[in-house]
Amino acid sequence: MQANRRADTRPERALRSALHRRGLRFRKDHLLASVDGRPRPDIVFPRAKVAVFVDGCFWHSCPTHGRSPSTNLDYWQTKFQTNLRRDRANDTALRDAGWTVVRVWEHESSDEAVTAVLHALGMERH
Repeated sequence: MQANRRADTRPERALRSALHRRGLRFRKDHLLASVDGRPRPDIVFPRAKVAVFVDGCFWHSCPTHGRSPSTNLDYWQTKFQTNLRRDRANDTALRDAGWTVVRVWEHESSDEAVTAVLHALGMERH
């Protein structure tokens, strides 16, 4: 699993590029140490307090594309459940600290993801 990227995945880069083309500036893979659980969103708009996570279909159990490996089921079920619990805990901690959380799936188009981020930022789509 060392070859699996934690940051800078292709969907993250595509979303960041699309946001940057629209003139938006943000931090990437930014540790929010002041929030319980110390979440590390993929894209952060600190002033607007918007945290964006780009969730991989496999690792975050996408209802459309997520699948469970056929071997070592106990390990994978525990791994996926732990990921989901951490995601929910991070969402709750961020919201409790006054942040808006945006979660997009890796299979969503950049346009869909940008629309969700712009909505969270309170901006009209350009």
